[in-house]
Amino acid sequence: MDIKLPIERPKNRPIVITGPCSAETEEQVMKTAQMLADLDMPVDMFRAGIWKPRTRPGSFEGIGFEGLKWLKKVKDNFGFKITTEVANTQHVFEALKVGVDALWIGARTTVNPFSVQEVADALKGVDIPVFIKNPINPDLQLWKGAVERIYNAGINRIGLIHRGFSKFGNTIYRNVPEWQIPIELKRTFPDIMMLVDASHICGNRENLLEISQTALDLNYDGVMLESHCDPANAWSDAKQQVSPFQLKEEIIDRLQIRKTGAGDVEFHHNIEDLRLRIDAIDKEIIQMLGNRMKVAEKIGQYKKQNNIAVLQADRWNEIIEKAMKQANPLNLSEEFISRVLKAIHQESINHQERIMQGDKKGEQVK
Repeated sequence: MDIKLPIERPKNRPIVITGPCSAETEEQVMKTAQMLADLDMPVDMFRAGIWKPRTRPGSFEGIGFEGLKWLKKVKDNFGFKITTEVANTQHVFEALKVGVDALWIGARTTVNPFSVQEVADALKGVDIPVFIKNPINPDLQLWKGAVERIYNAGINRIGLIHRGFSKFGNTIYRNVPEWQIPIELKRTFPDIMMLVDASHICGNRENLLEISQTALDLNYDGVMLESHCDPANAWSDAKQQVSPFQLKEEIIDRLQIRKTGAGDVEFHHNIEDLRLRIDAIDKEIIQMLGNRMKVAEKIGQYKKQNNIAVLQADRWNEIIEKAMKQANPLNLSEEFISRVLKAIHQESINHQERIMQGDKKGEQVK
């Protein structure tokens, strides 16, 4: 596949795509654009959602076609390139009519091959950059398939947007990054442009810098971040939006582009990339182990309430046997897996034992 850059890579800075989550009113869109234009900060594209697929009915689902006129006005008045999300044939046609410079396919569309194919069919014969967000669920093949469908429609200026993955249960993220998935996708498409949508990963303002920097540390090309002239009163996703000033001062100006090192540039680049992959995976492992211990604590509470012994030998043997079957095809030695699982099992016993003994820390898990 001969995939081209959807937009030019700037030197010595990340790509910045920003704007409100949703186009709400003409005044809100224009004011946000004006505030961005007044800042000494590069904006590669101005974004705004025109159609907003929401999880449940009753939420603000986008202003619709009228909002495209406001985006065009931003382009005409401020010179920003403009982009918006499309999910069906009509969206594509209407966006192209007003001269949108790039389109993106959202997570709720990427998850459905029928919807992606509909967008791809609508784009046949058109030369326009298309960014593709990861599907809601952590399915690497769905993401790959979306790229292939758009490419097969004759679009070769394609980029990826990593916005995290839905996960059941409590997590510090709105959508868990699962960094290993986009890292693996880059192995398939090594030269494809990758941006991070830190707003949707975080679901809050507080962690935007951390997630954006982590992405740049992993050699992402830039960021998509939501900015709003009055974020506290935004009609959708208010908690994750920032003002243009906050965007510049608290995030963009603090981001660092990492150097590859002197000497053999390729060698240093590859080593650093591999180390950063390990760091990201280790972070995920620690988070998963923490989640596992929370489940173990809940089991400990049940055992205490029902006067059941902490150690269940049959269950422990079952865990070991299942793990060994999974480990062999992955080229993981039985000795290694045994050591890891014994350490995890011992930590689980420690957590449950504290609960059984009425330890204050254990008692808090209720």
